Amino acid sequence: MPASGYVIAVDNGSQSTKVSIFDADGTVHASARVPLRAYASPAPGRWQHPDDDIWESIAVAIRRALESFTGNIADIAGLGLCTIRFCRAVLRADGSLAQPVMSWMDERVSRPFVAETPDAHYVTTSSGYITHRLTGTFADTAGNYQGVWPIDAEHWDWSEDPAAYERTGMHRSMLFELVPPGGELGRVSAAAAERTGLPEGLPVFATSNDKAVEALGAGLQNGSEVLISLGTYVSAMTVASASPPPHDAYWANFGAVPGQTLIESAGIRRGMWAVSWFRDLLSGVTEEELGRGAEAVPPGAGGLIVSLDWLAPDDEPHRRGGIVGFDGTQDRFHMHRAILEALAITMSEHISRMAEALGRQPDELIVTGGGASSHLMLEILAAVSERPVRRPAITDAAGVGAAITAAVGTGLHAGWSEAVAAMVGDGVRVEPDPKLVAAYRTVRAEYLRVIPRVQRLFAEE
Repeated sequence: MPASGYVIAVDNGSQSTKVSIFDADGTVHASARVPLRAYASPAPGRWQHPDDDIWESIAVAIRRALESFTGNIADIAGLGLCTIRFCRAVLRADGSLAQPVMSWMDERVSRPFVAETPDAHYVTTSSGYITHRLTGTFADTAGNYQGVWPIDAEHWDWSEDPAAYERTGMHRSMLFELVPPGGELGRVSAAAAERTGLPEGLPVFATSNDKAVEALGAGLQNGSEVLISLGTYVSAMTVASASPPPHDAYWANFGAVPGQTLIESAGIRRGMWAVSWFRDLLSGVTEEELGRGAEAVPPGAGGLIVSLDWLAPDDEPHRRGGIVGFDGTQDRFHMHRAILEALAITMSEHISRMAEALGRQPDELIVTGGGASSHLMLEILAAVSERPVRRPAITDAAGVGAAITAAVGTGLHAGWSEAVAAMVGDGVRVEPDPKLVAAYRTVRAEYLRVIPRVQRLFAEE
């Protein structure tokens, strides 16, 4: 039996920070969400979090969650920290920010590090920076280092190859010590306790990158399932005990459990952002209202087709988003449905390519993230993929994953499987509707005919 007590889960995403307090059974006893400020873009290709926004949102969200918690704060055993992946933070020698944190969309994070300020001393991720703010230590999770870092992915540690440091523009003295998921990063400092309301000395535990943590919190444990994360960045993923051979249909990443591999398909860099963008164009209209209206729109959205290239990839900078097929008969509900259909069809194509390359087809899809709250989205995904779609009881899967990690780290649960079984609750299951399946076979074929043409519109011939 697990020990009694609570854990705090920090889920810092691209648009907001959510903090929840869980018990060992996965029940949420308090939570708070604080929106992040809009990205600053001081120059083309640069996207950064203004001022100290990530830390401020986390500190405020923690305090608000604790203020609404009716249990005994002394019974909180630990904190699991999960932040946005692919961010880069440059710190002074004292651990303060030397410049604003670079977003995952910033072109600098995909390039070797170049010091832009004379006081740049450390280079870390957003999780490393927040760990320092919480604990005062210079430690970070090994699972949050993808991309341009001198990381040895096989051993979850810094490389011993000098060439790796030359390629990345970093040297070992600039980098934090690495801790595996479930390991202790440090303990809450007096300064952080005063700022957040956390008990001084509370242990802070490493998770992994946010997508891996989300997969853990969704209950993704084997290759028979694929998870679709419907967040700002929409991706599909499965897990394996070892990295598969390289392939252009997927890429391998650190999993949420030490030694586990997260396999990801291609994604959509501004996925659910498109839904929010369209909602915000319509003053006073909610996504729920748009969803209800879109339910009455037949599959195919009256001929509207949306190309989701809102943020062009580095290797194809000419790509742009597009909306085609207007004929004067469509309204805002057609537009909303067209965006959802584009998300579903695009990800279904990515999943098909990944599954074919891996040689294994998923039995069902798990859906998490903000977009998973839309029942219409679940119906469209089930019909387009022709597979059952399951939504866990708590759509904030990254929060659940951070709580699971803290529960394992503190000993509230003896191991990862036990924690997942206890803390991931059953939610909604949607079976493919045969009529919608037939309709979307036609819609999908038309979409795949049109989209390649849209993607080439701004290419230099």
